Amino acid sequence: MNELIERYVEYLRYERNASPHTIRNYRSDLLQFRDFLAGENKNVAVDVNAVNALKIRAFLANMLQKRDKQISVARKLSAIRAFFKFLLAERLITEDPAAAMSTPWKNVGKKLPRIMTEEEMNTFLDRVAQAAETGDPAILRDRAIMELLYASGLRVSELAGLDLGNVNFGDSFVLVRGKGGKERIVPFGSKAKSALEAYLPSRERLLRETRTGSTALFLNARGRRLTTRSVDRILKRYVQMLGPNVKVSPHSMRHAFASHLLSEGADLRAIQEMLGHKSLSTTQKYTQVSITQLMEVYDKAHPKA
Repeated sequence: MNELIERYVEYLRYERNASPHTIRNYRSDLLQFRDFLAGENKNVAVDVNAVNALKIRAFLANMLQKRDKQISVARKLSAIRAFFKFLLAERLITEDPAAAMSTPWKNVGKKLPRIMTEEEMNTFLDRVAQAAETGDPAILRDRAIMELLYASGLRVSELAGLDLGNVNFGDSFVLVRGKGGKERIVPFGSKAKSALEAYLPSRERLLRETRTGSTALFLNARGRRLTTRSVDRILKRYVQMLGPNVKVSPHSMRHAFASHLLSEGADLRAIQEMLGHKSLSTTQKYTQVSITQLMEVYDKAHPKA
């Protein structure tokens, strides 16, 4: 089973173009499942053909007994289902033991975090812009990252994966390679353009000093491509210093991008295209924050509400 897990990981990395975060979590979940099947003797070989639905359910029950969160257990089931679906497609097994299994918790993962309002976001980014007036190269880069995240709604893996050549400054758009290797064009506004242009000279100086020759748009202090974790830490640090008391992540910036567009009257299918969603239902989930806010306004304002 170990070899098959690594084969599946390679499939996720090179054929599905999955994010490093997804690959890391799925690999960890599947190895944990493998260890459960092996029992006390971790060195024993596990035969995937001997796995059945009862063993999968026993694994999930064991996770819940260890007080794992439901959303974490649901992700493990998702990893197991995707793994066996892959094995079946590759004809490495003759029957999928997880095919009929569904997540037993209907509402797991559907609750969205509170995002910054438009006013909070504008105030926060204005404060970052003021901090960047010092000309500090790190702050110039960080401002460009945050402005582009909010202006384009990119996934953090997409933003970290951008090369300078992906940015069209004349027409203000980026060419993004998203999930499954699919490419799309996403526009960005004047503030993001201004922040990017202010950052580029310090990027060029860093490349000359480090001699890395990196093509990445956003670089760390060693002239290498920024990781997704670094982007996450950068954003949280600035929100802690300058932003409202709201839990934030690059993904919540993506939520804010979609929700604020919807509240300003943008077409849902246009938002779907910019976010790179395959299904419109996924886009609707991202914009449910706006719908909730709309209902709150209605309840407060309508005389018959």
